[in-house]
Amino acid sequence: MALLPVADALRLLLDGAAPLKSERVPLHDAAGRVLAGRLSALRTQPPFDASAMDGYAVRAEDVASVPVRLDVVGVSAAGHGFRGRAGKGQAVRILTGAPVPDGADTIVIQENTRPAGPETIDVLDTAASGRHIRRRGLDFSEGDALLEQGRILDAAALSLAASANHAELDVVGRPLVAIIATGDELLPPGSELGPDQIIASNGYGVAAIASAAGARILDLGIVRDDRAAIADRLGAATEAGADIVVTLGGASVGDHDLVHDVLTEQGVTLGFWKIAMRPGKPLMFGRRGDTRFIGMPGNPVASLVCSHLFLKPLVARLGGRFHEQDIRAARLGAAMGANDLREDYVRAKIEIVDGQVTATPFGLQDSSMLRILAESGGLIIREPFALPAAEGETCKVLMLR
Repeated sequence: MALLPVADALRLLLDGAAPLKSERVPLHDAAGRVLAGRLSALRTQPPFDASAMDGYAVRAEDVASVPVRLDVVGVSAAGHGFRGRAGKGQAVRILTGAPVPDGADTIVIQENTRPAGPETIDVLDTAASGRHIRRRGLDFSEGDALLEQGRILDAAALSLAASANHAELDVVGRPLVAIIATGDELLPPGSELGPDQIIASNGYGVAAIASAAGARILDLGIVRDDRAAIADRLGAATEAGADIVVTLGGASVGDHDLVHDVLTEQGVTLGFWKIAMRPGKPLMFGRRGDTRFIGMPGNPVASLVCSHLFLKPLVARLGGRFHEQDIRAARLGAAMGANDLREDYVRAKIEIVDGQVTATPFGLQDSSMLRILAESGGLIIREPFALPAAEGETCKVLMLR
């Protein structure tokens, strides 16, 4: 199979991907989720004319000329409104958030009054009609559209939904990503390594990238280089209802790279398995029904770069989220040589001064070197067959942080 350009691979991978069906969740479980439909108010807020200040509810015409003495005939507190009426020459003690009593049309703040007796006050300043009153429906009225479909439910959105009397919300399902590491040489972190063995590190980074994009993670551990074992673990992913199955390693064409054959045997239709990119050439993608399979390269950096480029957009699309890569124009901090037929993603140190991004490529770019990736703020994108570039020239950078 000829090497597939990155843009074409991403198009094929996202083709037909649509938000998962919605589910109803309690409000306290909805943080960070994606609203599945328009949300309308179930009530009016505030549900009554309410005081915005501590003071006295009065008739504006009674305080048009000050000082003036008024009789205090009751108290209106939050949750305990005054049930009578404020008549001529009368005032009702009122606290913030309490209902404005009938007859009153303005609030004299407490600082503009002084006690004149056990049940009388002197008003020292005028207050026009409507002053310090939050009118009924000031925020929203019953039936108003409050949040649109696709809104990420952040703190403000959740508080608004609660205020509108929603105890539960319909949200887009979160994609389940099953991750399977393959290789006889792999052991989990914390293991005592034997001869020829290494630590399986890729899965943690891949899971973090998918989780940040909105996925649930199912870690199916490490499977040895054995057809039956790989088939069994893929079956476990399917049985768990995984929307995306990610395999790490075994995606190339060596004698022990079995994932390609096992996927085919299990009825997965492979769309591609060789990408014109560096790192990440041996990337596979296939589908079986609504389940998508991504075979990542075994090299740690390659798997993480591919996760940024392919897994993250797919998870976002299935989860109903808008996703756009953060690609910026930058100034090269060092010269770069000509590129070959593959699109290159070069780890680089990123500096931003007065809005100007400078990207300096690291000298070593081996796809096994995680330390360099951890120190990189972005990836310089080099087009296939790019000509040599001098220090100071403009380049494109995919920002990682």
